[in-house]
Amino acid sequence: MADSFIDYDARVQNALRQVVKEVLADTARDGLQGGHHFYVAFKTQAEGVSIPPHLVSRFPDEMTIVVQHKFWGLDVLEEHFEIGLSFNQKPEHLIIPFAAIVGFVDPSVQFALQFNDENEETAPETAEQPQFEKAAASLVAAVQKAPLEQEQDAEPTPAPTTGGDNIVTLDAFRRK
Repeated sequence: MADSFIDYDARVQNALRQVVKEVLADTARDGLQGGHHFYVAFKTQAEGVSIPPHLVSRFPDEMTIVVQHKFWGLDVLEEHFEIGLSFNQKPEHLIIPFAAIVGFVDPSVQFALQFNDENEETAPETAEQPQFEKAAASLVAAVQKAPLEQEQDAEPTPAPTTGGDNIVTLDAFRRK
């Protein structure tokens, strides 16, 4: 295969992060519509992440937040979003750069995205690619098993780890 001077993987990752940004911006403007709600997994140690120290100690690598019933102050900016959530009945302010996001799921429509960790080397695609599709499918399945009605002050859950690069083909999530 010839060497590529165009980093298609990075461009696709950026385009998909733009989808997340637009969905969150729509939610900030219009609120959650219908049954939509989101699970957002992110690296807690990524540059620009600002979360309370007790959450960093509890989730030293990755954390997943749920944007569903009780959130406030959702503000979507160019490089990050800010949101207010309650943890153990205590309001907290989180700042999450889009570059820190490693997963985004809207279980109401079985839509899921997984992102490469920008700090890891990108491996070339190989015959192992179905492994990544399985990882994305397992993320969707895990979210579907979660109850839709959660406690208002539910604790965040650690993001599932899949090991290695996470490449998702959108065809895996399209209804047939």
